[in-house]
Amino acid sequence: MFKSAILLVGLSLVDKLGKEKPSVRLLKLETYNAYMNMAIDEAIARLRSKDRTVDTLRFYRWKPSAVSVGYFQNTAEEVDLDECRRLNVDVVRRMTGGGAVYHDYNGEITYSIIVKEDRLGIPRDILKSYEVICGGIVLGLRNLGLDAEFKPINDVQVGGKKISGNAQTRRWGTILQHGTVLVDADIKTMFRVLKVGKEKISDKLIKAVEERVTTINRVLGKKIGFTEVYEALKGGFEKALNIKLHEGELTEEEKDLSRELYEKKYTRKEWNLERPSKKFVEFL
Repeated sequence: MFKSAILLVGLSLVDKLGKEKPSVRLLKLETYNAYMNMAIDEAIARLRSKDRTVDTLRFYRWKPSAVSVGYFQNTAEEVDLDECRRLNVDVVRRMTGGGAVYHDYNGEITYSIIVKEDRLGIPRDILKSYEVICGGIVLGLRNLGLDAEFKPINDVQVGGKKISGNAQTRRWGTILQHGTVLVDADIKTMFRVLKVGKEKISDKLIKAVEERVTTINRVLGKKIGFTEVYEALKGGFEKALNIKLHEGELTEEEKDLSRELYEKKYTRKEWNLERPSKKFVEFL
């Protein structure tokens, strides 16, 4: 808590003096299961709204691989739950909207950025804010030599093919945006766990997806390490948002709230498989 207080004072001074780039805490690339990943994102957002933590950019992976469904989705309609159990794929509901996403442990880096509204020059207009925040991915991918560009509403493309999807929510006076960056892709498993249609999985169907979606490895023609992608994305966000990242860790309060959200919300069937009820919306 003492470290967090110092950071908050530092940010306040920077804002007033206007001489330095805003400072944003960086939580380095780590791996958690789906439930803890979502719990951490929400915990930071809730505490940021109360000025008990700082603006944060974090990077993470999913182990085991998982499917996340959008806040408003019917999980049973979007996900083959039996197949997920057979393949040991977790299923979790996000607090953001959008569609169901397969998060492959061996093929994806996810980021989340949690900031107070009206910070870092992020527009109030949601559509415009997507472009600003996704600029971090665009420039990060360009650091790797990919010709990336933002595609409204909330995608990043390379060569006209999607390589990143993003979702955002605004609650408690904070902005939470998280999104995926495809390093590689396991399309066959994706089709097995998502109910994407009645067609049988075939080479023709996979080829159709590959015409719309791409990955870093495919574009570069070689395999690239997750650490190298992470470093490139860090630089991209710093440049796009004109910020200075400082590496930090979760505070004890954030850890405690994450564990509580993990136990009382994100591991519960009532949250993940049913329509969100009032008790979860008004959690705490």
